[in-house]
Amino acid sequence: MSGSARCFSIFAASCLASLAACGGEARSASPRQTGQARTPATAGEFVADTLTVQQPIELPAQLYVEHDAVVVARSAGTIDSVSSELGDRVSAGQLLARLESAEQEIALAGAEAAHDNANRAATRARALTKSGGITQADSEQAEFQLRQMEIAIRKARRDVELTRITAPFAGVVTSRAARPRRFVAAGDTLFRVTEQAPLLARIRVPESSARGIRLGESASVLSGNGTNITAVVAHTAPFVDAASGTREVVLRLVNPGSAEMVGGSVTVRLGRERRRAIVVDRAAVAADGYVVVVDGGRSTVRPVTIGKDVGGGRVEVLSGLSAGERLARPTR
Repeated sequence: MSGSARCFSIFAASCLASLAACGGEARSASPRQTGQARTPATAGEFVADTLTVQQPIELPAQLYVEHDAVVVARSAGTIDSVSSELGDRVSAGQLLARLESAEQEIALAGAEAAHDNANRAATRARALTKSGGITQADSEQAEFQLRQMEIAIRKARRDVELTRITAPFAGVVTSRAARPRRFVAAGDTLFRVTEQAPLLARIRVPESSARGIRLGESASVLSGNGTNITAVVAHTAPFVDAASGTREVVLRLVNPGSAEMVGGSVTVRLGRERRRAIVVDRAAVAADGYVVVVDGGRSTVRPVTIGKDVGGGRVEVLSGLSAGERLARPTR
């Protein structure tokens, strides 16, 4: 081999060794091995933007009724009988249960007999007073005894009445704690009676949205099963609460369905509020409710709360994002 050929072979071998060394160094610097984040191919495909929207105010509430009362024992005694069961419809004044009343009825009979006797004595005293048969003092004493007996008979009748447990208004028995032969003290809970209509919902509206609300204004109530029910503003507070910055508003449901019950959770939609909202393309939000935020070559998975559609394939983001943040398309 000539000298020039020998030199070329040495140079080629040196280049091949250098290339092999470079290739090994590139593999050792891969992002997976060094822990550096890979920038997704779709980084920055979406941007969180702001938009002025005009939508109904949506506030949570619970349904209630004006008349919902616990019925308690008004005197001590043993329950003699129970006349109403859980779920029964009752009218105002209807008998729900009765306590043993033998002693009270005996006392009433004695008071009535004493009253009759005092009434006859007072009648005789009036006649004798006119004829001068008794003094004025004796006549006044007879009248006093009659009034005392009238008070006693009223008390005895009241004691008998207290043994009757009655419905305070028309409604449905929603709780029954009364049991036959059970001894109860005055104040013990025996029943709960709840009227069925009208159904009401109370909300506290932020000051910025509360000024335009008027009595009789229409609204809608979304029930837990997805039913929309018409409602009207029945009452409004005449002021804004300084502590919370809200105004209390009571709505009355119009023709609610049979499925709507007292205590049920609903969403009230009222008026139309203009506000700035953060919006993103719906494609940027995964079905599981998260987005992929890209910042400085790093990607972060972040949960978000999604609101209403605002049109154009975009949705409102209620929490989890700030305006201007860039998003990658999530893995489906």
